[in-house]
Amino acid sequence: MEHTEVQLDAETDLFEGAATVTIELPDEQLRAVVEAVIYVTDEPLTADQIATALQQPAAKIGRVLEELAAEYNKSEHGLTIREVAGGYKMSTKPEHHEAIRAFVKNLKPPLKLSLPALETLALIAYKQPITAPEVMEVRGVQGAGVLKTLIDRKLIATAGRKAVLGKPILYKTTKEFLVQFGLKDLSELPTLKEFEELGRLSIVDEEPPAVAEEPSAEPPVVTGSNDEVVAERAESSVTE
Repeated sequence: MEHTEVQLDAETDLFEGAATVTIELPDEQLRAVVEAVIYVTDEPLTADQIATALQQPAAKIGRVLEELAAEYNKSEHGLTIREVAGGYKMSTKPEHHEAIRAFVKNLKPPLKLSLPALETLALIAYKQPITAPEVMEVRGVQGAGVLKTLIDRKLIATAGRKAVLGKPILYKTTKEFLVQFGLKDLSELPTLKEFEELGRLSIVDEEPPAVAEEPSAEPPVVTGSNDEVVAERAESSVTE
C-alpha cells in the first residue's frame, strides 16, 4: 500500500490527506468486495460509508452499486440490492416472499407484533409526530405498554415535545421501522385504501368455515291435543 503523509490542521482539527488515500483494486475485485460488504451488514449502507471504509472514490462506489443493483434485478436472482432508508441493503425479492415465509415458518415460530402494537405503529407512521394522548384518543384505550414495546424494538422514538399544555412527548417512526418494512422512505407507505383492502382480505381469511347443524335427535313437537290432530286429518281426507 502506498503511504501518505498525514498532517493535523490546528484550526480545523481535521486530518489532511486522510480522505485522499485510495487503494487500487481491479474492477471485478472491487465489485465483489462491495457485494460482500452489503451482504454481511444488517444496516443499509450509503455509497459514502462504503467508499470511506474501502478507501475508494464515492463516485466509483456509486457506479458499482448501480451495476450490482441492475445485476440482482434479473429474474435468475432470488436476492435484490435496493435503496432502503437512504442506503443500500440486500434482501429477498417480494415475488418470493410467500415461499420464503412458508420455509421460515418451518424453522422457528415467527416473531409478530400484537394487534394493539400494529394499530399504534400504524397511527404513528401516518400521523407522526403524534403524542400518546392523541393515539389514545383514536384507539380509545391506554397504550403506555404498547408504546414501550415499540420503543424497545426500536420501531419508534421520541421526537421532542408538543407545544401545548403539559408538553406531551411526541413520537415518530425510526430508521429501523423503514428497514423492517423494507421502505425507502415514508412516501412508500401503503395508502389507507390499500390498508382497508388488506384488512378485508385478512378478515375473510380468518373467518372459520361454517359448520353444518346436526339434525336434532328429538322428535318434532306437535302442538294441540291428539283429538285435534285426528280431526284435522279427517277433514283433510274429506276435502280431497
